[in-house]
Amino acid sequence: MFTDRTDAGERLAARLTERGVDADLVLAIPRGGLPVGRVVADRLGVPLDVIVAVKLVAPGNPELAVGAVTDDGSVWTNDRLVSRLGVDDAYLHEEQARAQAVASQKVREYRRGESLPRLDGERVVVVDDGLATGATALACVRQVRAAGADAVVLAVPVAAPESVARVSDEGAEVVAVEMPEEFGSVGQCYRDFRQLRDAEARAYLDPGGASEDRA
Repeated sequence: MFTDRTDAGERLAARLTERGVDADLVLAIPRGGLPVGRVVADRLGVPLDVIVAVKLVAPGNPELAVGAVTDDGSVWTNDRLVSRLGVDDAYLHEEQARAQAVASQKVREYRRGESLPRLDGERVVVVDDGLATGATALACVRQVRAAGADAVVLAVPVAAPESVARVSDEGAEVVAVEMPEEFGSVGQCYRDFRQLRDAEARAYLDPGGASEDRA
């Protein structure tokens, strides 16, 4: 479907332009969202920054997310999944503290420790390389709204339809290039979906930053 994240960013930027989306700022979710976000920010002619969220993992299953939290404590939990798994409040509080500490460390790496600025009246586009469970995106949308943004658009190359509905319920518009009915994983939609190192991802924050293809 997509050659790599740069190709995905070009197609996503075209879709945003077609939809007439106006923005004052693009916030990318590291690491994979940064190559996509760089292209989108350049096409829209606005600055690129980052927003960080870390997944809350299920007990005994680090691959299963039951929610996510940002560095400022904005949190989203999948209440239906939490109930089905029987996850208790004590575990959730402990896991939230762990994930928030990791998010704060990521902020130090990517934003030199500076918290997300006030976004009063801003039109913000949050970008990631795909939307699967939607946990990290939902936590990020909540942080952006708490920071005072006037409008929030979540822009992704590919999305699971049920997760689009969850994000829309949070009051954010969702723009996706593809929403396959038989959604498996984000990585299955890319020919090249290699994991980026933090140093590679940070390079995209500079205007004209490194192309994924040349990294």
